[in-house]
Amino acid sequence: MYRTLTLLAESITKTPLNLQEASATLLPPKPLYRRLLRAHRYLPREMRSLGDDYVKAEFRRHRTVTNPVHIIGFLSQWKMYLQELPQGPAGETFRGKKLDQMQLEKMSSEQLGQLYELMQETKDIWK
Repeated sequence: MYRTLTLLAESITKTPLNLQEASATLLPPKPLYRRLLRAHRYLPREMRSLGDDYVKAEFRRHRTVTNPVHIIGFLSQWKMYLQELPQGPAGETFRGKKLDQMQLEKMSSEQLGQLYELMQETKDIWK
């Protein structure tokens, strides 16, 4: 089974995936969740509120996932997001970045729909 999961994950990404290596660099879900909410403290009020709600909803939705490849992907993406956030009140400002074209092409129609809804919500906040 381990071999099957590794092959499946490698078919999705360009680089070979080592599940043991990937899980060693990841944070467990609860500490990651807490760090995300703490990091949101340094965002502007509107961004913090939107970010907190989104993080809570996503972690709630993925609470029952059992597929190790999905879990590793979920946790690694959230950890990458955490690394992009300002980590203290040092005057850093959070600026978003454009999505990579490759990431957009890999998204399902449901994910694109969610992204569109998120875009509409953020437009309303910044008006």
